[in-house]
Amino acid sequence: MIPFLDLRAINAPYDAEFQEKFAAFLEKGWYILGDEVRLFEEEFAAYCGTKYGIGTANGLDALRMILEGYKILGKLAEGDEVLVASNTYIATILGIQQAGLVPVLVEADATTYNFDFTDLQQKLTPKTKVIMPTHLYGQLADMERVSAFAKANSLLVVTDSAQSHGAMNAQGKRSGSLGDASGFSFYPTKNLGALGDGGVITTNDKALAEVIRSYRNYGFKERYVSAYRGINSRLDEVQALFLRIKLRDLDTANDRRRAIAKRYLQEIQNPKLILPEWKGDDSHVFHLFVIRCTTRDHLRTYLTEQGVGTIIHYPIPPHQQEALLEYAHLSFPVTEQIHKEVISIPLSPVMDDATVAEVISILNNY
Repeated sequence: MIPFLDLRAINAPYDAEFQEKFAAFLEKGWYILGDEVRLFEEEFAAYCGTKYGIGTANGLDALRMILEGYKILGKLAEGDEVLVASNTYIATILGIQQAGLVPVLVEADATTYNFDFTDLQQKLTPKTKVIMPTHLYGQLADMERVSAFAKANSLLVVTDSAQSHGAMNAQGKRSGSLGDASGFSFYPTKNLGALGDGGVITTNDKALAEVIRSYRNYGFKERYVSAYRGINSRLDEVQALFLRIKLRDLDTANDRRRAIAKRYLQEIQNPKLILPEWKGDDSHVFHLFVIRCTTRDHLRTYLTEQGVGTIIHYPIPPHQQEALLEYAHLSFPVTEQIHKEVISIPLSPVMDDATVAEVISILNNY
């Protein structure tokens, strides 16, 4: 059996250090917003190339709190519109709604799975204040084009970087530093995954960072003195400890992901399958390797029978979710087609060459 993702194998090399650091954590007795969170915030911000990092409980809260912070600073107001991908994970849209803003869904490009820029331009209104690209599956959105569009229309750029830890553009700038602010998730399956939930916000905006740092902790400006109607969304000290250890190896793990992806793209040769587009550079970290097939369900059954684990990211587009009935009347043909055809195949930094070759052979025999 080839599992879709073996988290135990990914984390096993760190067992001894995890236990050593956890023992020191127990001995110290400081459990919330301690040195491990502070140091991870600093180290991850430096890794991304930003001045500030603010740990959060999860990636959804990270996106929500960026928008809440801008509201506190007077740059956004209730009811402002946010341009967002129609094929993103539902958390992106929930974060916008929970901040009191209005998601405006933009059709996907059939090749890149990021914004269709023609539709993006058509969705602009006087109420549009933010553009929120998702670096879906680990591939950077066309941030040069996004930034130019934002600048021309005086929009804030907030990136959903939950799947793109370490992705880098041609100028050497990493995901997390390509907009005004960015939200990351450290859900265990991510390229940089915790052993539980976690997230972080990166930004170069000092005022925004200070507001969010307060907002995530009940809005405190000092202990038990609240300046804002904040929430409780703090990165856990233990998760920060684990993440600091794993951050050291993120680039190496991403390189292995790209090496596997390169083999898949070169060696999977089956006309029934549509493979992802990739420029062959560091702009993709292959959080997921997503292929498409018009007979997706049949393919998945075949792969299961052959002992290959798969997951569908994602079976239902946001506008067809029961939770978002206000969007049910909308039509996004490309997004709907994508969601009917996509299937993610195994790709992780702990896969050996023989396993990769086996997956390739099984797919070529479909």
